[in-house]
Amino acid sequence: MATCGAKSEVLDEKDDPGAAPYGNFINYYTFNPPENRLSLIPTTLIQDLGYGIDSSETILMLDVGCNSGDLTVALYRHLQPRVLSEDSTTPPDSDLQLLGFDLDETLILRAQQTNPFPQNISFIPLDITEDAASQTQLQDYLRQHGGFRFHLSLCLAVTMWVHLNHGDAALLGLLSRLASVSQHLLLEAQPWKCYRSAARRLRKLGRSDFDHFKELKIRGDVAEQASEHLEKHCGMALMQCFGSTSWDRRLLLFRRRETIDLHLSQ
Repeated sequence: MATCGAKSEVLDEKDDPGAAPYGNFINYYTFNPPENRLSLIPTTLIQDLGYGIDSSETILMLDVGCNSGDLTVALYRHLQPRVLSEDSTTPPDSDLQLLGFDLDETLILRAQQTNPFPQNISFIPLDITEDAASQTQLQDYLRQHGGFRFHLSLCLAVTMWVHLNHGDAALLGLLSRLASVSQHLLLEAQPWKCYRSAARRLRKLGRSDFDHFKELKIRGDVAEQASEHLEKHCGMALMQCFGSTSWDRRLLLFRRRETIDLHLSQ
């Protein structure tokens, strides 16, 4: 995951998004800490979505592009306020199982080594653009935990990097893939100004431009076009916008339409 804007201009080369063209750069959470998003997400989100009422229910969550896992762990604590620390003896409010993945094996190793909740949080290296392999790994995880889909998937500041490196079709494919394995999807798509900023930094470092940048037809309000794809082609419906982060990116919550129909019929 990565950012754009004036704040990131102060980063040195090793931390700059331009120096990590897949967004998998180190120290990401030093300038975009988990609180920037968690402050917008209610601690009651799981219950608000209708989950966790039965204490025996296992809630499955997915964090796409988890980097070093800081946000993944913070989210686990955030959604289960009774989990105060890694040595807390207070049981969690529900059985929440959280899977985080990233294409960078070094970042995943760091996440695994610093994971305070290994019984509930798993980190694996995975490239979501590798269709067959990624689908197999995600389905294996779901089967291991007795699930058919993740109750909630998070795709935060990932779309731009897939889009820039693999093109329009890959962006839409990512959205379709996540919709197929998710009951709910929390999406944060970078705006077009971030694309220009990332491309400019890459050129500034003397590197080749992103392969697909000049060919992209999905431009402008990327979040709006992503929402349109999810609603028109993936059976999802926009439930709520939790507002915008300090980086001026909206947090959009989608739900499978069949889930909506089920709740309305009850």
